[in-house]
Amino acid sequence: MYPIMALKVLRDRILQEGRCLEGGILKVDRFVNHQMDPYLMKQVAIEFIRRFSDVKVNKILTIEASGIAPAVMLGYLMELPVVYVKKKVPSTMSEFYQSEVRSFTKMRSYDVVINKSYLTADDHVLFIDDFLAFGNAGKGIIDLCRQAGATIEGMGFIIEKEFQHGRELLQSEGIRRIESLAIIESLDNCQIKIKEDE
Repeated sequence: MYPIMALKVLRDRILQEGRCLEGGILKVDRFVNHQMDPYLMKQVAIEFIRRFSDVKVNKILTIEASGIAPAVMLGYLMELPVVYVKKKVPSTMSEFYQSEVRSFTKMRSYDVVINKSYLTADDHVLFIDDFLAFGNAGKGIIDLCRQAGATIEGMGFIIEKEFQHGRELLQSEGIRRIESLAIIESLDNCQIKIKEDE
């Protein structure tokens, strides 16, 4: 019963507090990616644990900054290390993998990097992020993991904008396990339409 309630809480928050902007942008900064609700992040993490219970992973991977909160909560509950991919190269980082990511909301490309020490061929990772839109961040993660020889066992997203077809892009790159807790069917006329469970 708890997972169903958690999903209902998330979907209700999206409908009540989410704001739609022109160009297919959904703002959930009141409770996900600016001001955060830690209890909701805990519920999200528990649902990810339930959905990926059959997957053996040794590391949680995310990308700064909005994926850090759910990833850290998940890592805490699963007692696994969490590594977040950085959006610029720190001056102290000498050996790293690098990939280019196109940002949908910022309409620009940027390089993402991860220290070679924290992503290796021994790693079986679960990637966690706040949004799945066009799939560009996920594609960058796939590239980094390929460079390192790491295995992506699954990808989890709090919210997926189905109409932007990111899932198809990630599946075309070989990702078989993709779990999204709330799927937005459309934002037409700035009305948030959430897909019902089938």
